[in-house]
Amino acid sequence: MNGSLRPTPPTIAGPGTHRLAVGLAGLALGWVALYALNERLWGPLLGDLLGVDPSTRAGDAVRFLLYDVSKIMLLLVGMIFAVGLVRTTLRPERVRDFLEGKPLYLALLLAAVVGSVTPFCSCSSIPLFIGFVAAGVPLSVTFAFLIASPLVNEVAVVMMADAFGWRITVGYVVAGLTIAVFAGWVFSRFPLRGQVEEFVWTAPIARLQRDGRRPTLEERVEAARDEVREIFGRVWKWVIIGVGIGALVHGWVPESSFERFAGADNPLAVLAAALVGVPLYSNAAGVVPIGEALYGKGAALGTVMAFMMATVALSLPEAVLLRRVLKPRLLAAYFGAVAVGILIVGVLFNTVT
Repeated sequence: MNGSLRPTPPTIAGPGTHRLAVGLAGLALGWVALYALNERLWGPLLGDLLGVDPSTRAGDAVRFLLYDVSKIMLLLVGMIFAVGLVRTTLRPERVRDFLEGKPLYLALLLAAVVGSVTPFCSCSSIPLFIGFVAAGVPLSVTFAFLIASPLVNEVAVVMMADAFGWRITVGYVVAGLTIAVFAGWVFSRFPLRGQVEEFVWTAPIARLQRDGRRPTLEERVEAARDEVREIFGRVWKWVIIGVGIGALVHGWVPESSFERFAGADNPLAVLAAALVGVPLYSNAAGVVPIGEALYGKGAALGTVMAFMMATVALSLPEAVLLRRVLKPRLLAAYFGAVAVGILIVGVLFNTVT
């Protein structure tokens, strides 16, 4: 192990590979065209073909639902596939080799960054978490990965930039990575091996390519396609539910109705928002439309961020799955550290905005 990501031998591209590359380029252009068309489609379609007036509350809610569901589905398919192509060469033992010898703060930051480009549902990150632990990556570093994975990801960044603007999105990303790094640093201060179920340390590192061969483009496309099918199949219903709730808030809740209870002047708003978010199992794709609608109706930015972060990072299903690999004391410490970080971020954003 030399502390770097070693290059792997290239594979020879044949005619089939070139045709596949051209096909991927065509699909990318088609995706861009559909994404651009989606913004202009629903107003005329509802008004001219279906007779729905988008200026009414019901019409506005329906337009919001159709537009946001279509936009998010396109983002899900496109971003998961693109990142999946990159991730086909990411293996736990290579991450371990790369982090070896790095200062703790840098290892934690790199792990958090890796977490931000991995599966964006916290539950789907747990198998990778187990793989990293089994490969010998320090537990504190794997916790930074596990925390950042649902909080910060490519889909969330694109969706938040569209909904809130880049200034708020950058603040959210920095806050999420800071929570992950800080929690990892806290856990590095304690001996944790005895708080992890024993099978994690002895589990075989499955599906690792030990021959060092770089996957062909065909293999990478197949893996990325399978990842789209798996993740999309898991989260599409939550997208519709989340956008549906957002559409109801967008269409029927009066302007500024949340200012009294969820505004920056309410000291308990951040805590209440985080508590409400915990039992709601969702991911960034499902929760961002709700956050956008709440923010548009007067909820304070820090309160909205606390709600979104708690929903994706402190879900009850995640706790159930993590209990299979973490003992109760470490599980409680993990959720406590993340919760404290979320509350601090919420209060800070309410203070400075």
